[in-house]
Amino acid sequence: MSTIARALTIAGSDSGGGAGIQADLKTFHQLGVYGMSAITAVTAQNTLGVAGVYPLPTEAVAQQMREVLRDLGADAAKTGMLFDAQIIRAVSAEVRDAGLQKLVVDPVMIAKGGAKLLLDEAIDALKTELLPLAEVVTPNLPEAECLTGLSIHTPEEMREAARVIHALGARNVLMKGGHLEGDTVVDILFDGRDFMELSHERIPTRHTHGTGCTFSAALTAELAKKTPLHVAVEKANRFIFAAIKTAPQLGGGHGPTNHWAVVD
Repeated sequence: MSTIARALTIAGSDSGGGAGIQADLKTFHQLGVYGMSAITAVTAQNTLGVAGVYPLPTEAVAQQMREVLRDLGADAAKTGMLFDAQIIRAVSAEVRDAGLQKLVVDPVMIAKGGAKLLLDEAIDALKTELLPLAEVVTPNLPEAECLTGLSIHTPEEMREAARVIHALGARNVLMKGGHLEGDTVVDILFDGRDFMELSHERIPTRHTHGTGCTFSAALTAELAKKTPLHVAVEKANRFIFAAIKTAPQLGGGHGPTNHWAVVD
């Protein structure tokens, strides 16, 4: 039996390499985890925006997951761009059938440039089908507002949103506070009972494409290595901070972070 930690990403392909499947696999590799993928959609995009979204047939997504899991297995998995309700239901069914316990749900809804990556009619399926299967869900504030119907402008409102999302069935909620104003970024983890805050200085840069994908991939990698959740969140937080701080300054828009960031 192999002792290599294995992680599966179920997400869209980013032709620019900064987010989605590409960001996830690079992050898995950097953190010493064997990465596998089930592609949900192909996007045509660069740092300036998304020019096209081409979802795969639902069965193609499900079959990718099925074939990977029945042979290679996975110690942890994450979801990213799922696009529509049919894909969400199929992914949820495969997660249940495989008995995957360490599932990180990154509720990807809108690209940096404003393109929709999740149809409005799919939000209910995300809430009722997928969130109850999640070990951790990692919404940014616009995503959390969409999931809860709340307006979020303060850390206390982040905590209230975390309670609402936890009530939807996710075992843990990691609220990302990057959209709040201020020189310090505060993220909040809620396990259903206690809150843990993580903070770091805000880095003034436009090169933040794929930060959500990269953070959730780092968290998934750590969970695959059996790192305890609170420690995994801290390590993923340090990884994304280093990735943003050392971004390679590529492209004319929102450039990618540094997926080969080195963290102690």
